[in-house]
Amino acid sequence: MTDSSNDADQTSSAFTLPVRVYIEDTDAGGIIFHAKYLHYMERARTEWVRSRGVGLRAGLSDNISYVVQKITIHYAAPGYLDDELLVTADLVAAGRVWMEFDQRVSRKDSGRELASATVRVACIALDSGRPRRLPEDLNQLLKQQLATKTS
Repeated sequence: MTDSSNDADQTSSAFTLPVRVYIEDTDAGGIIFHAKYLHYMERARTEWVRSRGVGLRAGLSDNISYVVQKITIHYAAPGYLDDELLVTADLVAAGRVWMEFDQRVSRKDSGRELASATVRVACIALDSGRPRRLPEDLNQLLKQQLATKTS
């Protein structure tokens, strides 16, 4: 189960992605391997952008890529094989070359939070790996989303 469903409308910055835990996501004891939470969060951020009409593939042909620059994560409780999870991505800040999200992974049935993180994603030039300005369409989207949150 990895279909995205945006619980909020397009003007909200919050996005929710449902995910089911498969055997490949777990250790020998059926507990989610810690690095898999990063995968879930990556998917939610990507779907957040995609759901707002910004294509990431087009950026590759324009020498643009995105990298995690900084992440702070807290693991609160274990997740298990076959759990249904909700992974959120909520834009909280943006600069000329970066965007920052608060993210949560929780159990769908109980709402129990399993992990939370603050993730800063930087825009880079593919050929040099150096920071570059966010594309104008994405920059405008981020400004709009943040303005909507504060009003």
